[in-house]
Amino acid sequence: MKQDLSIGLLGLGTVGTGVVKLIEQHQEELVHQLGCQIKVKKVLIRNVEKDRDVQIDPTSITTNPEDVLNDPDIDVIVEVMGGIDEARQYILEALQNRKHVVTANKDLIALYGPELQEIAWKNQCDLLYEASVGGGIPILRGLTDGLVADRIQKLMGIVNGTTNYILTKMMDEGVSYEEALKTAQELGFAEADPTSDVAGLDAARKMAILARLAFLTDVSLNDVEVEGITNLSSEDLNYGKTLGYTMKLIGMAQCQDERIEVSVQPTFIAKSHPLAAVKDEFNAVYVNGEAIGETMFYGPGAGSLPTATAVVSDVIAAIKNMQLGINGRNLSKPRFKRKLKSLDQRFGQYYIRLHLKDQVGAFSQLTTAFSELDISFKRIIQTPDKRDELAEIIIVTHQVSLDRFQQALLKLNEMPVVKQVNSYYRVEGENK
Repeated sequence: MKQDLSIGLLGLGTVGTGVVKLIEQHQEELVHQLGCQIKVKKVLIRNVEKDRDVQIDPTSITTNPEDVLNDPDIDVIVEVMGGIDEARQYILEALQNRKHVVTANKDLIALYGPELQEIAWKNQCDLLYEASVGGGIPILRGLTDGLVADRIQKLMGIVNGTTNYILTKMMDEGVSYEEALKTAQELGFAEADPTSDVAGLDAARKMAILARLAFLTDVSLNDVEVEGITNLSSEDLNYGKTLGYTMKLIGMAQCQDERIEVSVQPTFIAKSHPLAAVKDEFNAVYVNGEAIGETMFYGPGAGSLPTATAVVSDVIAAIKNMQLGINGRNLSKPRFKRKLKSLDQRFGQYYIRLHLKDQVGAFSQLTTAFSELDISFKRIIQTPDKRDELAEIIIVTHQVSLDRFQQALLKLNEMPVVKQVNSYYRVEGENK
């Protein structure tokens, strides 16, 4: 084994800067862990004139990716440049050059993870991506190592800090979506173009990765049903508070009888549930296993040093595997063929808000429509609405199949006494 181990860094942005800082500042701990030093030999950057919050040896800087990918002294490639096509090309070349790869690129792993994994297997290389989900939270290693003896049945989590910050401000302080988003952008929690976050795509990518590892099957991004937070109303959030819920953008993945469902959607969470207490930009993933029962991983979901911690942990894992001569052997191929649940196999509770004509027999017609589909009510709130002599009805159902719930929505939209179905959301947790 070499006395010093070299890494090549693709990208020197927020996370890349954090990686350099950690390696420099924690060198004694790394030597204690590995018995050798780690050094950053080459760093690929786009703009050599850009000021950066870290000191780098000018001789290690390059704008040519081949200086990093083809350097025989570099053992591990760390990709923190972001993007998809260019990053995929570089990672493929690194693996084909038999270099181990660590990446924080959730977009790339969500879209091309299985393909890259296959190349890594063939070349006996490690492909590690702990930082792609949950920033500094060790959720991926928790699933693949800590809970490897269990059968995971359900994952439910807050995996996007931007939307969680926005929803915290809307629920706790009553601010508007626009105001909360603006504050998130000013604090650096949201991008100038926040579409990926607020539309739920960022969370969907992470849930595809989590579901693959939890259920040992290939899950594509297209398998994830996605709904964002842009259409939430203050009326629904206030009714949620009254009912004892808080609103979160929840990523959900469930497996039963080898059939899975994966979704990202605004969800009312009971205030008694641990996820309800996850505030601001923090992330958390709630795991339900057949043996362990319920457990939760919680922590910062982004940021330079938290994410860099996950990246450097993967670098250490790759080097330890080098010392043991087992690189590439810890990658598990999919065990099951992907099977998605049908609508009648997917169950949940639902919140519905609608406007009903305030006339004799209207509510009876409403309850009959639900009863005919064998849907029962857990909670009902009825408030008069002076507009056009309407009553506003809020219903929380008991467990019902998605198939029957969608049938109920169709029925409601066809009923003359129903003026409008305003909104509906999934409900999780039990208020006690």
